[in-house]
Amino acid sequence: MEKLTRKYGLLTAICMVVGTVIGSGVFFKGQNVLIATGGNLSIGIAAWAITGLLMIICSAQFAVMATRYEKVSGVVDYAEATCGKGYAYYLAWFMVNIYYPGMTSVLAWVTARYFGVLFGWSMVGPEVMALSGVFLVVSYAMNALSPKLAGKIQVSATIIKLIPIFLMAIVGTIAGFANGTLTTNFSEIVTKVSGGNSAALFAAIVATVFAYEGWIVATSINAELKDPKKNLPLALIIGAFIVVVAYILYFVGVAGGASNEVLMAEGAPKAFTNIFGPIAGTILNICIVVSCFGTLNGLMVGATRGMYAIAAREEGPKPEMFNQVDKATNMTTNSSVWGLLVCGLWLIYFYGANLTSGWFGLFNFDSSELPIITIYGMYVPILIAWMKKEKDLGAVKRFVLPCAALAACVFMVFAAVYAHGITPYLNAKEAGTGFVFPVLFYLIVYAVIMGIGWLVKKPRFGKKSDK
Repeated sequence: MEKLTRKYGLLTAICMVVGTVIGSGVFFKGQNVLIATGGNLSIGIAAWAITGLLMIICSAQFAVMATRYEKVSGVVDYAEATCGKGYAYYLAWFMVNIYYPGMTSVLAWVTARYFGVLFGWSMVGPEVMALSGVFLVVSYAMNALSPKLAGKIQVSATIIKLIPIFLMAIVGTIAGFANGTLTTNFSEIVTKVSGGNSAALFAAIVATVFAYEGWIVATSINAELKDPKKNLPLALIIGAFIVVVAYILYFVGVAGGASNEVLMAEGAPKAFTNIFGPIAGTILNICIVVSCFGTLNGLMVGATRGMYAIAAREEGPKPEMFNQVDKATNMTTNSSVWGLLVCGLWLIYFYGANLTSGWFGLFNFDSSELPIITIYGMYVPILIAWMKKEKDLGAVKRFVLPCAALAACVFMVFAAVYAHGITPYLNAKEAGTGFVFPVLFYLIVYAVIMGIGWLVKKPRFGKKSDK
């Protein structure tokens, strides 16, 4: 039977981490952070740094796992090695049917939305929705027909998106110090936040949590990565550091382009315009489109390989069909078709739940952010089992690092619940609206989809694989 070949190097893996994490959020989350802190720039920087540290801790822990386990699909391999085949099956089923397609479909819409801005299209109009489907299919086609091309595009998109980020970081910082704007922004606070600096810091951290999500997708190319036990850990750690540095420097650079009050009201585009001129707004939108498409492509890499990760273990529906690898393209063709199908279904859901008056009643929720609750929650048993199993490791790798990663995962879950609310009634009261995205009803959908996975193929419990 045809198998996946080692076609990707370290650079592609790093760009998978950086390119998948950095999307549109880097350009606009800064405004949310400043609003949360009342314009306190120092607390805003601290929030970016703290959340970035959480991502680095989790990346470092999975990097250690990557040096020990290597089979087909990164995080699923780690789940199998620590918690057994049954748990690995459920994690893989969740990722292929909720996590990857939920985020991928939303990124297709986000890419189309910012493309539409260039032509004045409504973000909920038919042009944007049609283009969302086109971007989804284009990304699928690249991955299914030419995975090497998809890898090259991921590298190119990552480099292109980093250019305006670091350009703004450097020029904005220099200009801000030269004209005094940055010094003023560090010393003045626009509004006082109820609860003081601690409340402002927590609110800002919550605002940054989702900007750091997506790094785990890099582990999906484990079976196609050259020297994965060396390159995957390096990619996770190097990529995480690049993301954190880019976010913080960009946040400071933007603060050099306009006052905190203006940034809170108008966001980063105003800083770009002030420093680079009126044409900067159009250039920024083009960079956002490229940035979003790069993230979309990275997520599609994971989505197209999801069913293969299950079938390669002889689990799930029709493993003999989904573990096929095309001889000409060396790509998991049938698995890719499933990935596109589920992404399309989640795109329809996203439109109905988030861009209309709400087709699904209480079951309207944000399919791009809420899966973070379950993905980080599902890391917890892996980390606990790691500490029990890896008895030959030193204290730092066996206990200190995984305990820190465990704390980071718990915080990520808490932050997501805090940001979205448990029930629609609580959220509606706080937000002053009846249209909300409750965690409870997302978890019900999660349980139903996982139940379908159980019905399709009940995994074998308690059987652990060898390292």
